[in-house]
Amino acid sequence: MNTCHKQILLPNLPQLDCLESPDAVINLLDEKGTRRTIESVNWREQYPYQPLTVFTAAHSGKNIYVDFFVRCNFLRAENFTNQSPVSEDCCVEFFVQPEEGAEYWNFEFNCIGTVNASHRIRRPEPTRLSDDEIDRIRRYGSCGTRPFRELEGIFTWNLLTVIPLDLIGTEYKGEPLKMKGNFYKCASAASQPHYMSWNPIDTPKPDFHRPEFFGDIILL
Repeated sequence: MNTCHKQILLPNLPQLDCLESPDAVINLLDEKGTRRTIESVNWREQYPYQPLTVFTAAHSGKNIYVDFFVRCNFLRAENFTNQSPVSEDCCVEFFVQPEEGAEYWNFEFNCIGTVNASHRIRRPEPTRLSDDEIDRIRRYGSCGTRPFRELEGIFTWNLLTVIPLDLIGTEYKGEPLKMKGNFYKCASAASQPHYMSWNPIDTPKPDFHRPEFFGDIILL
């Protein structure tokens, strides 16, 4: 497998924090944010399914904004409590590692906005975010917030997420802030399980907790 080291530049849009409606935020992200596709099917032989997944991102100086858009052939959202295994459902994820340390944060969301989030240096040793910390992560999704079993059909959905920079222990000081990270799409317990990433991962089996395959994320 040919792996590469991608880079994404997130523009500084302070006005994002002043907008009252999620639609206004999404419109501004569409106009001025950076858009990328999650298209690396890293384990194609075992998991070939590839739903269209796009994310658009920017930052405000205080928060990172990521709007995920997905088109898929099924929809599943059975997990509805904090720190439940949302990666089983229709799930999008953002992992980020501030440059100044080895610790990285994983933010995992199913399509109804349920959160599984931790920070760690090694996968087996997570520090789970508290309910109060999770409450600081704003989520606005087109699928609502009620759980449901898998549905078949043609679906499009989006999830807007807003993550405070101080939640990951870093601060934007008006000059480019370098971080590393990756963006993912998965659904491990669905009828068509899949594991896709923005920056490619070269491992024998699915494993998103691999900082060595993170790309560069630069907050301008």
